[in-house]
Amino acid sequence: MSIEELARENVRRLTPYQSARRLGGNGDVWLNANEFPTAVAFELSQQTLNRYPECQPKAVIENYAQYAGVKPEQVLVSRGADEGIELLIRAFCEPGKDAVLYCQPTYGMYSVSAETFGVACRNVLALDDWQLDLPTIAENLDGVKVIFVCSPNNPTGQLIKPQDIRTLLEMTRGKALVVADEAYIEFCPQATLAGWLEEYPNLVVLRTLSKAFALAGLRCGFTLANKEVIDLLMKVIAPYPLSTPVADIAAQALAPQGINAMRERVAQILVERQYLVSALKTLPCVEQVFDSETNYILVRFTASSAIFKSLWDQGIILRDQNKQPSLSGCLRITVGTREESQRVIDALKAEKV
Repeated sequence: MSIEELARENVRRLTPYQSARRLGGNGDVWLNANEFPTAVAFELSQQTLNRYPECQPKAVIENYAQYAGVKPEQVLVSRGADEGIELLIRAFCEPGKDAVLYCQPTYGMYSVSAETFGVACRNVLALDDWQLDLPTIAENLDGVKVIFVCSPNNPTGQLIKPQDIRTLLEMTRGKALVVADEAYIEFCPQATLAGWLEEYPNLVVLRTLSKAFALAGLRCGFTLANKEVIDLLMKVIAPYPLSTPVADIAAQALAPQGINAMRERVAQILVERQYLVSALKTLPCVEQVFDSETNYILVRFTASSAIFKSLWDQGIILRDQNKQPSLSGCLRITVGTREESQRVIDALKAEKV
């Protein structure tokens, strides 16, 4: 029996998530991963690397709870929000029996994580405006334990209507978890559902330090939920999910000074987003610029594949969304620095439509 044959069948068939770094490229303008464009400096204050770290570092948990407006017992910290996705599936879904549900176009890790664990996937396509198709979701809930709703949605950039999420929470009360992925919520903080936790025991909120906090390289995410959910996730999480340096920097980023700096970065990105949107709308190769509540813009081009390759060859790396349902002709562009935006605009102006 070969090594390949020793592996689980579902893993042999699995197509891994194509992260920005996995896709490669040799660019100097990286606008494909929704990262903050410049580095933020931190100095390590913890030198006890000879000791294992706390499983849930107290300073990180308390700082994040205060920032998010929840109780410390409603917070779990993990290796990025991606680990939060996996923990929820592991804790609540029986392989070969239960299912997760999501609504494409959306973030690809929900399906990859479920398939990895042998959990079925239900994909209820979003409506034409990329909002939830609630009647079809209702018809497909049998056996579903976890529903993922990304809001603001990646890659479309728009918020899911809060009333629709409320309807979904009522529809699934006592039957399934509704997981609101708020990776980009710092760009529209008024839209967070964290304040709904007391009302809905089946609500879970995912957060991250990768976007507005400019710490994608730290790999630090958070799951916000009621204590009953957190206690179950603690049963399946790794013994030491956060290294000491990660916990050290995360605690600093979540101190008042760090949060103020994050909000200044958000304000900066919103200005740059408006500049990029306005410039894109003037270009003949652009068919449509979609509204965004995030640090990226979804754009439909007249010849997206050719444009994607042309910019790639010039060292400008965007994210191709053509394979996602309803996103034919679409590329996603992270909002970078003014100089990076100008590189994109100048390259697109040179394109022959």
